Amino acid sequence: MIKKPVLWILHLYQRVFTLLSYGSCRYYPTCSEYTRWRVEKENIFSALFWSAMRILRCNQLFSGGIDYPVISKKLEKVQFKKIEVDYWLVPKGQGKFFLIKNFKG
Repeated sequence: MIKKPVLWILHLYQRVFTLLSYGSCRYYPTCSEYTRWRVEKENIFSALFWSAMRILRCNQLFSGGIDYPVISKKLEKVQFKKIEVDYWLVPKGQGKFFLIKNFKG
């Protein structure tokens, strides 16, 4: 319910700043993309909290670099069938995974 308006605002934000070519993020994925991925895969409050923490780190005091979202996920009853993959879950350990977007080219 709240996710759709937040995703729409993020989409609009990304389009406007892409047209203006304003600034660049110190991280990959960018802070807005990081937020979008988290909002799509987690509950809204957790996603906004971790996105705010990421934005607070996006300054000259931190070196930046690659910083994929880390999510908790229980994998059970895995079915092996052909599916469309939006995100890859790369194991980090103890039920935590890096969330990596699959870009369709």
